[in-house]
Amino acid sequence: MIPIVPAPPALPGSEAPAVQQAAQHYLRPGTLQLGALPPLSLYVHLPWCLKKCPYCDFNSHESSGAVPEARYIEALLADLESALPLVWGRRVHSVFIGGGTPSLFAPESIDRLLGGIRARLPLEPGLEVTLEANPGTFERERFKAFRGAGVTRLSVGVQSFDDGMLARIGRVHDGAQARAAVEEARSSFDTFNIDLMYALPGQTMAELASDLGTALAFQPPHLSIYHLTVEPNTVFANRPPVLPDDDLASDMLDLITERTAAQGLQRYEVSAFAQAGHRCAHNLNYWQFGDYLGIGAGAHGKLSFPQRVLRQVRWREPQLYLQHALAGRAVSNEHEVKRRDLPFEFMLNALRLREGFELARFGERTGLPLSAVLPRLQQAQQRGLLLHEEAGGVWRPSERGFDFLSDLQEIFLPPAAEPSAG
Repeated sequence: MIPIVPAPPALPGSEAPAVQQAAQHYLRPGTLQLGALPPLSLYVHLPWCLKKCPYCDFNSHESSGAVPEARYIEALLADLESALPLVWGRRVHSVFIGGGTPSLFAPESIDRLLGGIRARLPLEPGLEVTLEANPGTFERERFKAFRGAGVTRLSVGVQSFDDGMLARIGRVHDGAQARAAVEEARSSFDTFNIDLMYALPGQTMAELASDLGTALAFQPPHLSIYHLTVEPNTVFANRPPVLPDDDLASDMLDLITERTAAQGLQRYEVSAFAQAGHRCAHNLNYWQFGDYLGIGAGAHGKLSFPQRVLRQVRWREPQLYLQHALAGRAVSNEHEVKRRDLPFEFMLNALRLREGFELARFGERTGLPLSAVLPRLQQAQQRGLLLHEEAGGVWRPSERGFDFLSDLQEIFLPPAAEPSAG
């Protein structure tokens, strides 16, 4: 990795021209000017699951036989080792272990993984460490053992507590397992999340109200509620189910926001509701356009440097990832984000937050002048999609902007005719 420093004087030896050429590339006119690097998080992807859900477009793979846990942990740590020069000296503010179904891995494997991470990266004291868990892999002592391994926050993928609804969306657990898993998460962890979905196939308002009532009865400190969407290259895309229409789905969202607010859960992001002090630090870093190193099969990452923002993707197929990561070549492709794309990438995340963002953060996180985005902010304000609080320089979605978030985000798309700039 070539350090981002002023172009050096000519050096003796055959490597000098290559070093100077690299330095000149990163200091060329038009490069970014980041005064400071944003917070850094770590995402770890464990790709195996018991069964691929028909709506799922994540990089998840049904396990056929035993999952190669020990070898995969070895590959993850080799991946991390190879990535260290890119994040050298930076503290990690949160860790998120997602999938797939991470709770398929034994607590001993998670303990080894987290121990390996701690040995290689400086971690913020008391940082949030989240593990996604599926009720279909629930065992009472297993959740407690995850806590003992260093996990501080469990995210339980319930989706529904209704047996019939769970069968329709292809989940491997039933309602009783979901309730038992949430109860155990509640007793084992100081903070946890319940994942729910709404606008499910054939779902009525009464069925949603029942699901929501069951979830809220556990008094969760955090609740994530997602509208089911039919994504390309999924079973549901090939055989679409009958879903609630837009009007019913809108009424369902109104019920969700009303019931969660009554229980003290603040809707701080489009799909996230939390009690005070229980917002997901890892996801907040995404939405605030922070940095994240992604390791594991198919993991994505975003890393900032003084003059550029880099995106990386790891090899997607688990066996290919194992092969390449153990050989020190886990990254399948990477690219430098173009200046013209940065405003949209920033707004795609920041506008998901109900509280919006301070305008100064745009410059801090993208390295661009405020003039690069101000005209479009004003356009969104004129259309009633954004509100501006001059006292703190804060821009945030209006109620209409929150309801029509895609329309708001599209304002910041780079013009098609605008030439690409490095």
